Parts: sequence; C-alpha cells; structure tokens
Amino acid sequence: MSKTAKTAITPTRHEDYPEWYQQVIRSADLAENSPVRGCMVIKPWGYMMWENVQRVLDGMFKATGHKNAYFPLFIPVSYLEKEAQHVEGFAKECAVVTHSRLQLGEDGKLHPASPLEEPLIVRPTSETIIGEMYARWVQSYRDLPLLINQWANVVRWEMRTRLFLRTAEFLWQEGHTAHATEEEAWEETRKMLDVYAKFAEDYMAMPVLTGEKTPGERFPGAVSTLCIEAMMQDRKALQAGTSHFLGQNFAKASNIRFLDQNGQLSYAWTTSWGVSTRLIGGLIMTHGDDDGLVIPPRLAPSHVVILPVTPKPDSRTAVLEYCAKLKEELQAIQWDGKPLVVELDDRDMRGGDKMWQWVKKGIPLRIEVGPRDLANDAVFMARRDTGEKWSLQRGELLQTVGAVLNQIQANLLQRARDFRSTHTHRIDSKKDFYDFFYAAELGQTGNPRWICPGSLEW
Repeated sequence: MSKTAKTAITPTRHEDYPEWYQQVIRSADLAENSPVRGCMVIKPWGYMMWENVQRVLDGMFKATGHKNAYFPLFIPVSYLEKEAQHVEGFAKECAVVTHSRLQLGEDGKLHPASPLEEPLIVRPTSETIIGEMYARWVQSYRDLPLLINQWANVVRWEMRTRLFLRTAEFLWQEGHTAHATEEEAWEETRKMLDVYAKFAEDYMAMPVLTGEKTPGERFPGAVSTLCIEAMMQDRKALQAGTSHFLGQNFAKASNIRFLDQNGQLSYAWTTSWGVSTRLIGGLIMTHGDDDGLVIPPRLAPSHVVILPVTPKPDSRTAVLEYCAKLKEELQAIQWDGKPLVVELDDRDMRGGDKMWQWVKKGIPLRIEVGPRDLANDAVFMARRDTGEKWSLQRGELLQTVGAVLNQIQANLLQRARDFRSTHTHRIDSKKDFYDFFYAAELGQTGNPRWICPGSLEW
C-alpha cells in the first residue's frame, strides 16, 4: 500500500461498489477467473472458508435427520422433459453433452467423434435425476420420509458472471426429500429455511429476513419458494438460500408413488433446498470494508496470526522461538468447540507489508511480537473488525482470546443489523408504498433501496 493511500482497497465502496467487491476478492486471495469463461478458481483461503461453511451446515443437516448421498453429474435430456415448467425454467442455462469422444482430424485438431444416442445435460440442479431414483426406492409409506442431501457442483450457463455471486459452475448443497403427506413436506420446507436463517445469523453474522418469493421468482416447477434475504452494504438485497415446496409436481413427473397406510397408491410430496458458494460473496459484501475482507471468527480459516517483528538479526532467533511457543499455547485453547487455528507468519519480508496482507485477508486477530515485547513477556494485539490495538501480557492473552473472538462475532452481527435497520423503511399498505416512492422521487427520503413489506417475515 502506498504511503499516500488512505485505504488498502481502491476504489472504495462508496466510489465503485462492484469494483470494490472484485478488488477485495483479489486482495484477500480468495479466487480468480479461470481460463474457462464464466468459471472461477477458488484459492486456498477462499476454499477454507467454504469448507467451514460445509462443516457447519453438514452438521446441522445431519442433526435434523438428513443423510448425504451423491447423484450423477449428467442428466438425460428426456428426464428434464418430464417436467415442463422445470425444463422451461432452465433451458437457456443448460450445458449439453452431445458426443462421447474426440479424434484427431487431418487438420491436426481434435474433433467430437461419437454422437450420443441421447444428449446429456450437465446438471443445473438434480430434481429430475433424483426423482428417477426415488421412484425406485419408494414403494411403501414405510420408506418415507426420505431425507437426502448432496454436496456437488452444478452448471448454469450464465452470460454475465461475478466471482462467488454468479458463475457458470458453482459449488453448493442440494437437499431433496420425499414425504407421505403435504403437511410433512411443508414442515420440512420451513424447517430447512430456519436452518439456513440460523446459520446465516449465528455463523456468518449476516442478519436475514425469511419469506416467500413471488410467483415470477419461484423455482421452476415448485408450488412455493421460500428464501432468506440479506441486505448488502450497497443497500441491495441478496437471496442467500432457498427452500422449495414442490407439492406433487415432481413426484407425478417421476412417478414417485407409494402404498399408504390404507393400501392406497399415492404420489409422494417432495421438497428441495440449497445454498451455494454465493454465501461467500454475501459474507464479503456484508462485512468487508475499504481495507479488505472481514471474516466472522466462526467461519474464519484461521483465527489468529502471529507476526514476529525482528528489526535486528541478533534478536530474530529469540523472537521466533517465543512466537513458536505462543502458537503452541494458543492452539491448545478450545474455542467454539474446536482448537484455535493459528498462523505464524515468519516470512522474511517487511513487517508493514505482512501486516497489510493479513488485514486484507480479514483474519480476526493479529498479534505482533518484537524484542521489547519479549522482554516484558507481552504482545501487541489488533482486532480486524474495529481496528482497536492494545498491548497485553501473554498470560492475559491466553485467558481472554476466546472472549475477544466472541466479541468480534457478536459485533459483526450487531453492526450488520444496525446497518439494515438504518436503511430499512417498513411499508404495510398500498398508500404507504405510493407515499414513500412519491417522496423518494422528490428527494425527501434519502432514497433507501430496501423495502420491507409487512408480510415478508414469518
């Protein structure tokens, strides 16, 4: 960072929010565009964040009775054709495989050689292929409910892409369940939406509203789509997770039928629900600032980084030994049910450059140790969320580091709630709606972009 720069990221959020977002991803070393148009390479720091998302959500799914499985990447086109609304909703986004091998031509280039009897779709979502399997597995009411989740990649051939938020290929989980009654399927739909809302607030520190999408925004083929929505720092809403009540539409298309307790043949009631790597984009836009990424401790790849300060060669060995011992002591501390994850950055480079790299990566706590600190058995600590810096004894650090991480997690959630509250105008009637936008047109409201209808929250 140059001496004249006031922030580590340029442009700032206020100057150019979309470009700021891209620069945060680049500066935090989270991901980059791949040679394949519209796809991204998720780098280790970004992928570790996704692994933490997976770990937590996977535990929450299993705690509610779901089990993981895996289904094929390729879906016969005839499967999609069984559900008219579904195929219409995804037709323009489908990547299609038409050949099975390549051969070298006389021009020295590779060409598709063997046409498939039936084209295969690279899954945009898995309702149809999973429905085919459920039709084989479900024969009796005793086989229900069927509660399955898969962690996978999907492809939706987007024309305009943005890292994490919308890419041609992305990572996600998709839950698919089948039930004996409509009531059970609706209970599942709402339950999983609540799981997403709890995860967003408790782990991402991202407050959300829950509600139902309009018919025009509904998942193709669904009876109802519920979602969690969060306000980003540009005061726009981000759809962060969805839970779909599919009724019997997909069951009828896939012939998922069972003998009920009365011996009658009935169609199952199904649901599907999912979140994706879009959550990483939501985290960036909820908490990032003009110095880079800010990560809630409960999802951070590492909680603490130790930065040795060694201005003179004769003190380097002693400082590094002290830091190595401090790392061992910190890693022995349990926080949030697991050991603290601690980085020791002993690279031979300028201390200021190292410090700013970790600021931009958003690590919750930075600890600096130099020769003077060594003499006093003390450290210098900085919080990423507030920028607060202070000196404390090593023993005090070991006793309080968990409490400080708790404070950071809580502060990020409260700060995001306060931001949303400041920029929210609640509208409960048609008159309020027209009055508000008439005033906005006259420049009397500050033109906030977030409108909260009275019916949005459960």
